[in-house]
This record gives sequence, C-alpha cells and structure tokens, in this order.
Amino acid sequence: MAHVVLLGDSILDNGAYTSGGPDVVAQLRSVLPVEWDATLIAVDESVAADVPAQLRRIPGGATHLVLSAGGNDALGHIGLISAPARSAAEVLDQLAAAARAFEARYRAAVAAVLSRGLPTTLCTIYDGWSADASFQRRASTALLAFNDVIIRVAVEHGLTLIELRLICTEAADYANPIEPSSRGGEKIARAIAQAVGAYGATGGSRVVGGAER
Repeated sequence: MAHVVLLGDSILDNGAYTSGGPDVVAQLRSVLPVEWDATLIAVDESVAADVPAQLRRIPGGATHLVLSAGGNDALGHIGLISAPARSAAEVLDQLAAAARAFEARYRAAVAAVLSRGLPTTLCTIYDGWSADASFQRRASTALLAFNDVIIRVAVEHGLTLIELRLICTEAADYANPIEPSSRGGEKIARAIAQAVGAYGATGGSRVVGGAER
C-alpha cells in the first residue's frame, strides 16, 4: 500500500483555519485511491529548520514524502517590504541576504528528507491573498527570491515540484492572507495526489500546477 507523508508547515497543516471543514490531509485521503493512505506530520508555524525533527515521526511503511517549507521563513522578513530605505539597492541587498540564509536552511532540510530514500515532492510558497493590492504586489515580488531557492533545489535533485502559485489563485482559497482555506486545501490535496502518481505514473522531475487541476 502506498503511504503519503506530509511534512513542513501550515500549508499542509491547515486544520486550524478551515472553520470546521476538512483539512489538507483529510481531503488528500478522500482523493487518493482506496489502497493508499496519508499521514500529516507537518506542524503549523514550522520553519525549514524544524523539518529534520519532524522526520523522526515518519511512520513505518511511508512510500512518498511531500514537503512544504519556507513560508514562515519568508514571513520572518515581512518588514523588508514596508520598511523605509535609502535606495532600491539597500532593499535588494537585504532581500538577497535573507534568501541566502534561507537557502542554507532549506538545503539542509531537503537533504534530511532525501536521506530517507523515498520519492519526494517539494512545494513552492504561494503568494497569499491581501486586500491591499500594493502590499500584495510587493509581497509576491519578495517571495520570488525564496521560491527561486525551492525551484533550484527541486531541479538539482530531479524532484517533482508543486507550484502552489498556480493552484491557490483566488481569495476563497485562503482562510486569511497566509493560510489555506478548506477550498484551497482541496486544490492542494488534488495537486499532491497528482504529484505522487496516484493518478498515473511519474518519471523524473516535473511541475504540478494549475494546468493539471
């Protein structure tokens, strides 16, 4: 029996934000074939550095790992997009430094996951949804630096990548500006099922996004 394990943060551990609706892991179980199972060990508010500790809770019989990490790392630098600055160069230098530090932590997390020797899928960080259009544009732009890290790591290791920016694209996909609603969670669950090959065989690196929903 195939067994999918969800690692990382609240993009996968969204039960606190669904207003009583099903969370990602429940919705994943509902769309996987009956002989498959899914386990949630992702923890809300986790950052990339927390992932190796989560691996200790992987159940026996796990066959596929899915990792969503980085959103909270990026959130720790949210002040960069609103703080006054003397020049664009100053802002870009600060963003570059934040992305470099994140890259070290993210690579360590992925290395720990890959040490388990199981097929692994990575997730990008979605853009979120803010009613303030100017803030949203700046936040989405800043996230490019963090998502670049995730995409490069996925390509380097030949891993499947779920491009969440193409999946959670509407206000209803979010319970608040940064957490997935039950509707968004359903979209994420279906993308995970596609990524792990529950709807067909996979081979090598590929991207799962909006066009495959």
